[in-house]
Amino acid sequence: MERSASPKDRQAEIRQILSILHKWGIHTLGQLAALDKEQLGARLGSEAVRLWECANGKTTRLLKLVQPPESFAESFEFENEIETAEPLLFMLRRFLQQLSLRLNAIYLVAKELTLRITFTNKQHYERCFKIPQPTSDVDLLFRMLHTHLENFKSEYPITAVSLEAEPTKASQQQFGLFETSLRDPNQLYETLARLVALLGSDRVGTPVLEETHRPDAFHLEPFSWDLTSPPVVTKLPLGAALRRFRPNVSASVLLADEQPVHLRSAQIRGAVCGQSGPYRASGNWWDEKIWSRSEWDLQLENDILVRCHKSPPSLRSGVAGGEKWEIDGVYD
Repeated sequence: MERSASPKDRQAEIRQILSILHKWGIHTLGQLAALDKEQLGARLGSEAVRLWECANGKTTRLLKLVQPPESFAESFEFENEIETAEPLLFMLRRFLQQLSLRLNAIYLVAKELTLRITFTNKQHYERCFKIPQPTSDVDLLFRMLHTHLENFKSEYPITAVSLEAEPTKASQQQFGLFETSLRDPNQLYETLARLVALLGSDRVGTPVLEETHRPDAFHLEPFSWDLTSPPVVTKLPLGAALRRFRPNVSASVLLADEQPVHLRSAQIRGAVCGQSGPYRASGNWWDEKIWSRSEWDLQLENDILVRCHKSPPSLRSGVAGGEKWEIDGVYD
């Protein structure tokens, strides 16, 4: 059984055959095709016969079709500089119509849009839009772009615009019996985009507790609807629940020997008949968010149990006077 030669060995053999043919004075395909096939094979072997067949057109090589990668991008350069949003929105809607036709033709949808705007000073603006539920609906995608451009401002006129879509297959998901789903994810994210435009990105999102002992310390993260992991249920020990006031209620506390003996506020007042504390806590001493407080659990004569705290005056900018007392909430 003849063992096939490796590509490197075959190339070396072909170079050797060509070198011999050049010594014979064979330099063109016509000269090679004029040689006798059997004598050529007897002297130079089967590889020389394959070269002779190629020169005479007696071999068949399969054509390998290579499909170029599909690009879903549209761009346009304006003849005149534009300074209003109407021409820009007109071109973007045309882009979306063309992209939607191309996506629907191969049964795909858009999961992400990338908008690029070029200004007269050669600078570029780029914004990526994550589509919560991939779609090829032109009206829906256009509302997403229109909502963003309603509050878009630039110092320089616009000279060019481009829009690129990231394709994907249409999502098909079946939720569990007790799982909740968004009725219209795209409408929800469109509403969130409008809120961000009105209030700012730092005021819209999901509140997340920070890793600190500071009470009510949290920050906002971009909203996401994720059902990939089930919620973790933590069993807490049973006990009195603190019904917190939002905001805290200012109070005046009468002290005797550094111990609270009477509490008075606009909502709660009475003599202190039982107490627990103080529980001192502080943090962020290294930056401008420094905080410190002493917490007390006070039982009043009318059987009301409250949680209150006091803060040093030096940690409250713009407030003069002594220590400030506030009521955090009431235990139920």
